[in-house]
Amino acid sequence: MIHRERVADEVYVFQSDVYAQVNAGAVISQDWAVVIDTLPFPDETLAIREFIERELERKVRYVINTHYHADHSWGNCYFPGALVLGHELCRKNLEKHGVPSLKKAWEEDTIFQKTQIVLPHITMDSGFLELIVGDKTLRFVELPGHSEDGIGVYIIEDEVLFAGDVWMPVPHIVDGDPEVMRESLNKIRGFTLENVVQGHGDVILRGEVESGIDDRLEYLDRIEEIVQQASEDEFPGEILKEHSIQTVGKSRILMGGAAEEIHQQNLFHLYRETFEEEPLEFDESVYY
Repeated sequence: MIHRERVADEVYVFQSDVYAQVNAGAVISQDWAVVIDTLPFPDETLAIREFIERELERKVRYVINTHYHADHSWGNCYFPGALVLGHELCRKNLEKHGVPSLKKAWEEDTIFQKTQIVLPHITMDSGFLELIVGDKTLRFVELPGHSEDGIGVYIIEDEVLFAGDVWMPVPHIVDGDPEVMRESLNKIRGFTLENVVQGHGDVILRGEVESGIDDRLEYLDRIEEIVQQASEDEFPGEILKEHSIQTVGKSRILMGGAAEEIHQQNLFHLYRETFEEEPLEFDESVYY
């Protein structure tokens, strides 16, 4: 089962009940529909398609990928005939990382046997791109930081932003850059917003936007402080492990219980990037 929420007229959010509360969306016009991201497992993505095609009686014409990670893009193939849109770097990363990661998944889990990587057909590489969906304007804006290819989808008339994974309950920087993420989060301050749809987690309401940005910026500051502290200790790994997600004021139950794992990934990645000068290879088969 997936959780479905209507956040504006003909704008829906679908949340996975299985994996880390990851979100997808849909914008419905009089004649057709646009899907924003897909969900990790085929049956969840097919449930979105069934709702749109059977209950709303619309055909999905476009699928937008906010970034290339598996839990947002592997379901492209379940919308046959739809054009896929994303950043140019999304296309490159899906081809470079997504294809081998899916082959690995085929060997490990039969649930992905029918999944195929579908690369974006239409891409942007700078600035913004707009798509008119009935009486709505969908503006694609660059929001990197979680990954280099991150984009957001801003529905101008409804003042709703699908932010992708640059906005999550716990920021995740292992495939990104904390300074770039800061820039993207501050960029979001310039939008007039009724809702922000996080890449994972509950929808953010208008009154929570500014404090939500501040909270995520404070988290990035805090993990940098922890990493600096660890670097000054004889046993840095132990210091990092001691600083659980709760020591930075966040709950372990966020994102279906994935918060602690994400937090520890952030700490160890940032430590190695800062003090060991040995970049970690991001395993794209581990989603987030």
